[in-house]
Amino acid sequence: MAKFLIVEARFYDKLNDMLIEGATDALKAAGHEYEVITVPGALEIPSAISLAIDSDLYDGFVAIGVVIRGETYHFEIVAGESARGIMALTMDGAAIGNGILTVENEDQALARADKSRKNKGGEAAQAAIAMHELAMKFTT
Repeated sequence: MAKFLIVEARFYDKLNDMLIEGATDALKAAGHEYEVITVPGALEIPSAISLAIDSDLYDGFVAIGVVIRGETYHFEIVAGESARGIMALTMDGAAIGNGILTVENEDQALARADKSRKNKGGEAAQAAIAMHELAMKFTT
């Protein structure tokens, strides 16, 4: 049994709740423990994971958030930089599943967050589990 930290950027409550439900269901089904923390926005997710990595309390991480395109360039910065930060941490060996949705509109987000449709929260948790298992294979 491993322990995972779900780091969520809560902005769209209903969508986040759906993503968290998918992620926690997947972790429970695999027999793992988890905790959930909330950060101000998607840009803060990599930083929070980095701090948690240094604590040695967790075996893997699930990033959860929703970024919907608006009328400004801010979308590209948030989407790109949050993904870049997570990727940098994975290249250092962290087991992370990226469940940050970057979409054009709320309908796309709903389709991806809904467990009965695309279940991206569950997929992110499954990715984190798979990467943790791979890390264990290489360290034993």
